[in-house]
Amino acid sequence: MSAEQERRKQQAAELAVKQIEESMIVGLGTGSTADLVTKRLAEQVAEGFDVIGVPTSRKTAELAGSLGIPLRDLQDVAHIDLTIDGADEIQPGTLFALKGAGGALLREKLVALDSSKVILVVDDTKIVDLIGNNFAVPVEVVQFGWRVPARGLGALGATIEMRLDPVTGQPFVTDNDNYVLDAAFGPIGDPNQLSRRVKEITGVIEHGLFVGVVDEVIVAGSDGTATLTPDVL
Repeated sequence: MSAEQERRKQQAAELAVKQIEESMIVGLGTGSTADLVTKRLAEQVAEGFDVIGVPTSRKTAELAGSLGIPLRDLQDVAHIDLTIDGADEIQPGTLFALKGAGGALLREKLVALDSSKVILVVDDTKIVDLIGNNFAVPVEVVQFGWRVPARGLGALGATIEMRLDPVTGQPFVTDNDNYVLDAAFGPIGDPNQLSRRVKEITGVIEHGLFVGVVDEVIVAGSDGTATLTPDVL
């Protein structure tokens, strides 16, 4: 990533953080863009800003905790006011999103679904006509008998790859002790239908299709930042 791209993403992250109000409970996303949000929020906390963060992964919890942001687990809060996260692909209009390249898709979705508002921060390379255009759909599955959901995904037309840990070369294990299957469907014409059909497969825990979840997307582009809201809910 160029220094200019990084600068634009930083601007978009700062714009998102401006929507955080005093005493809010805030969902903290996972990934490089979400880390920019966490770091900017930590600067405000150091100046006395009162918030509680709910991390979407162990990695985010480690970062936020090291920077002094007070943290709670999802089960320890009644509700989340605002979640800010990143995304791998965004479909304008609907704001359908594809997430999970970092492997935190289950916790990211749980936190998002418990939030009054969900904002995603991306650069303009993540905007696509149809999600699935550039990324496979991450699907979190149980370790035991993982080939069963893999066959089910294949029956839906996906090409399946087991996600591997880049260090060990062994299957990647999520924070929830599950595997991730990357299911390449190509451009997805009906994310609603695919979302339902994937969840019906025995052994599937969750998938990275975020359909009807996102309220706002802040896009960092060469001409500055733009804010997208859904045309169709």
